Amino acid sequence: MSAVLDLLRHRLIVSCQAYPGEPLRHPETMAQMAQAAVIGGAAGIRAQGLADISFITGRVDVPVIGLWKSGHEGVFITPTVRHARAVLDAGATIVALDGTRRPRPDGLTLAQTVTALRESHPTSSIMADCGSLDDALAAADAGADLIGTTLAGYTPERASTPGPDLELLQLITDALPDIPVIAEGRIHTPDHARAALLAGAFAVVVGTAITHPTTLTGWFADAMTH
Repeated sequence: MSAVLDLLRHRLIVSCQAYPGEPLRHPETMAQMAQAAVIGGAAGIRAQGLADISFITGRVDVPVIGLWKSGHEGVFITPTVRHARAVLDAGATIVALDGTRRPRPDGLTLAQTVTALRESHPTSSIMADCGSLDDALAAADAGADLIGTTLAGYTPERASTPGPDLELLQLITDALPDIPVIAEGRIHTPDHARAALLAGAFAVVVGTAITHPTTLTGWFADAMTH
C-alpha cells in the first residue's frame, strides 16, 4: 500500500466514467480516455464497472481505483462484499465502496465488509466514499485505508456546494491526520484542485471536468444562452 500511496501523494487522479446510454459508454473508449489522462499527467485512474476496470488496467501503468455501481439510490457504489471482491478480481489496485453509515443491501456493516475483504483479499486496499465527518470517522474505525469526500452533498447530512466541499475536507483531514483523504466531488477547475490540496487533501480526483464532454458542452452552451 505504501508504494501505491507514494505514487498518488499530492497528485491528480482522473475518473473515467460514462453514464448508461451515453455514446462513450464502452470499455474500449474508457480505456482510451484513461490512456489520454495518463499522458496528460494523471497519476491514477478511477473506473466504474468490471469491464472498464479490466480494459483500463491492461492499458495504463498507474494505480486504478475501481468501483461497481449497482442501482441508483441509497448505497449503490460497490454496495456489497460480492461487488467489492469482483472489482478487485477485475484488476483494481484499490476498491472504492460506499463508506456511509447507511444500511447496505447485503445487511453487513461497513466494518464487516472490510473484514470480509481482508479475509479474501488480504493485500487489498479499500477506499471509503464518505458524505460527512461522522461517515469518515466510522469508516476509519472500520479499517478503511483511504477516505474520500465523494458523497459530500449527496446524502442528507451536508448540503451540496457549488464546488468541492472544502470545509468537510478540512474537518476530515484535521480529525484523521494519519489516513489519506482523497478530495472528490464537484472539482471543476484547476483552482478547485489546488484549493483541495491546500485544504489537506492527500490526492485529488477529477472526473466530469476532464472526461465528460456532454456536461462540458452543456456548461458552454448554457453560458452562451443565459
